[in-house]
Parts: sequence; structure tokens; C-alpha cells
Amino acid sequence: MTDSPRQAAELLARHGLAPRRALGQNFVVDPNTVRRIARLAGAGPGDHVVEIGPGLGALTRALVATGAAVTAIEVDHGLVEVLEAEIAPLGVRIVEADARTVDWADLLAAAPAWSLVANLPYNVATPLIADLLDGVPAIARMLVMVQREVAERLVAAPGTKAYGAVSVKVAYWATATVVGRVPPTVFLPRPKVESALVAVERRPAPAVGPEVDRDRLFELVRAGFGQRRKMLRRSLAGLVTPQAFEAAGVRPDARAEELSVEAWGRLAEAVA
Repeated sequence: MTDSPRQAAELLARHGLAPRRALGQNFVVDPNTVRRIARLAGAGPGDHVVEIGPGLGALTRALVATGAAVTAIEVDHGLVEVLEAEIAPLGVRIVEADARTVDWADLLAAAPAWSLVANLPYNVATPLIADLLDGVPAIARMLVMVQREVAERLVAAPGTKAYGAVSVKVAYWATATVVGRVPPTVFLPRPKVESALVAVERRPAPAVGPEVDRDRLFELVRAGFGQRRKMLRRSLAGLVTPQAFEAAGVRPDARAEELSVEAWGRLAEAVA
């Protein structure tokens, strides 16, 4: 069990392990927190949940308690051995793999729709969420615990300081909401940052119509936010003509953070 920092430390010691900073390992060691995360994930009997980074398995146990079928992906071989001993007997499928490179189609072949739950380290959170939205349609919902600043970017609206390319990416595929805060005191070791819980719900269809080329849209988004202080007529020079700005109803003197995903879609369609 890992219901307290002491129990987590004892479990690590029994297996000769310690949290690895290189992997961003901060284990949740508070039972109320993991129960809250499992509840917010909305999992229940008949559901399929994939958990990234189960660590010592505290959240995994809470997910199992909902009645859902749980698959846990862990990259750390030492922790996989702990999970095989402590968590696999509960009926959890343990997969030793890197979530950034695993074959998701094969991993999720058992069911058409999955929920994802993850405590994601700062250095992989943003690209991983973007890749899952782009390439793993079987994941219909996510509940991710990330650094507070990352959460703000995932859910940011146009015109706000946190709004950026990843905000557009999330809005294209899904709706996202911060549904809770998580203090550093519930982790072992304690991080120096606050964390937040973000619920991501995949849309039935992207926010812009099928007539819009997705690759072109995000080419424009990357270029616009790559020079976000500049007006779009400068940051998108060579990509968007004055006529395309006019056709899209987008001001060439606007800046990237002013455009909603729908406006980016109109711009991509006008360029085409």
C-alpha cells in the first residue's frame, strides 16, 4: 500500500528503488487525492482505462475500485516489478513501455473507446497530449495531472496570456477544463510547483470542418505563434496573402493569440 509517504518510502526501500528525477517521478501518496482523481475520471464498470505512469500504483488501485478494466503503462523497469507484485493481482494489465513510442493501436485493441488517466511529468506532458489527440482517436477522454502552468495553456482561451499553439491544438480536437488543483504536499518527493487536473473530452468531430486541411492549419498556427509578438501579416508573410486575410475575415494586423481555432480554420481554408 502507498497511502502515506511512509508507506511509499517503505515500499521503495523494499525494492531498492528511489524516485528518479530524470523521469520526473513524483508519486501521489494521499488516498483522498487518488479517490478524487478516479471520481473525476468518470470511470466505472464496463469502462476501459489506460493509465500512464502508475508509479507505485496508488491511483491504479483507486481506478480498479471503480470497476473499470485498467491497463497501466510504466517505463521504469524497477517500478514495473513493483506493479507486477503489488497491482497485477488486482486484475490490472501492466505494460512496460514508453507512452511516447508505444504502439497505441495494438495496446488499445481490446475496446473501441478508452479513458486515459495520467500523472504527467512537465517535460513530456504537452507533446504527449498533443500526439494522443492527433493520433489515438480511441482515447475519448483524458484526465491528466500536470504542472499548473501547463494546465493553463491546455485550457486557455483566445486573447489570454496562456493561449498558444497547444491551446489551438486542444481546441481543434476537444474541450478542456481545469477540474481541480493538487498541492505539492500529496507527492513523494514534494515538487516545487503546483499541479492541476485537466479534463479533456474529445469532440465528435474537429472544431473546423473537413474542408480545412489540418496540416495547413497547424503550419499556420506554428508560424503565427513562433513570432507571437508580431502582427500576422509579418509572422505569416509568404504563407498568407492580403487577399486570403480578407477572404477569411481575419485582420492582418491581429496577433496569433487573438485568433480562435475557427478563425485559424478560415485562414487555412482561404490559403487553400
